[in-house]
Amino acid sequence: MGEKKAADSGYDYMLLIPAILLVTLGLVIVYSASSNLAEHRLGDSYFYLKRQALFCLIGIALMVMTRYIPCTLYSKLVYPLLLISLSLLLLLFVPGLGHKVGGACRWISLGNFSFQPSELAKFTLAVYMAYSMSKKGTVMESFSKGLLPHLIVAGAFMFLIVLQPDLGTAVIVGAWVLIALFVGGVRIFQLLSILLLFAPVVAWLILNADYRLKRWLAFMNPWDDPKGIGFQIIHSFLAFGSGGIFGAGLGNSKQKLFYLPEPHTDFALSIMGEELGLLGVASIIVLFGILIMGGIRVALKAKDLYSTYLALGLTAFIGLQVLINMGVVMGLLPTKGLTLPLISYGGSSLVITLASIGVLLNISSKS
Repeated sequence: MGEKKAADSGYDYMLLIPAILLVTLGLVIVYSASSNLAEHRLGDSYFYLKRQALFCLIGIALMVMTRYIPCTLYSKLVYPLLLISLSLLLLLFVPGLGHKVGGACRWISLGNFSFQPSELAKFTLAVYMAYSMSKKGTVMESFSKGLLPHLIVAGAFMFLIVLQPDLGTAVIVGAWVLIALFVGGVRIFQLLSILLLFAPVVAWLILNADYRLKRWLAFMNPWDDPKGIGFQIIHSFLAFGSGGIFGAGLGNSKQKLFYLPEPHTDFALSIMGEELGLLGVASIIVLFGILIMGGIRVALKAKDLYSTYLALGLTAFIGLQVLINMGVVMGLLPTKGLTLPLISYGGSSLVITLASIGVLLNISSKS
């Protein structure tokens, strides 16, 4: 009965409800985590909240729009999308256009706003892989026709992302590509060979960048340098630990008072753990679980192979970023500098994620 009502209304509530709840919780967390920081830096405690609310409105508008745009349209625009995404990634290296933050040039400045091209690149790759794999069908088992063309396109994106530098996003894209190719029918031996071939490259990139090596050392044992490389993750542990089961109460976090760096972005979940406790974090995990299972369900019920691959690709991107962000803030993975989708402060990620959910809603409505 519930599924019938969802179909009658034109919206899949298994996707829509958790997405809206996560965005709402995200606004609350962003304000709580950033108000003191914004007051200190900018003299306006609502600064980050107002910007995030604007991004929410843009994202929700795009979600509604993409809900009613046939997903087949993206397959017809796949090559223009590839060209636009690659061009935007290249524009980051043009002086005056690329905006540096913390030594990394990952944003294109547009007046008072900035845009992260790698977020659009993820969406574009999902469309390209879905279109290409569905068209090739059983040919995907061939190395020259199935594996190689996709590796070349994805490799070009990953290379430009690594140059920003943003190894964390490149690794996520690489992991996602392997998942997509496996689902598309590429032989497991070929995928394992690619993994073994590129693992030393990733290790070399880590060992030859001092800040990346420090992140690995902090991951292995943050207590070796509690005031240096281990500072951020240790204060994340303190946030989760002091939250207990029920939390210290909304707005009562101590770690956001200039202890945990940038608490409204990568480590927003840590602040939520401190203020709302285990129950609050568990609620976030459940909502993401429902959203991801909803996306997988849409993929399995899609009416054609292209829609299946597209739904699975978009869901996998969201799921991977959720798993990696949660792993990082809980000390299970090295620090990557990745936001928690729909929760953390960040316009590009929020807008593209909501647009992707709109695409999933469109696919669901046609199945």
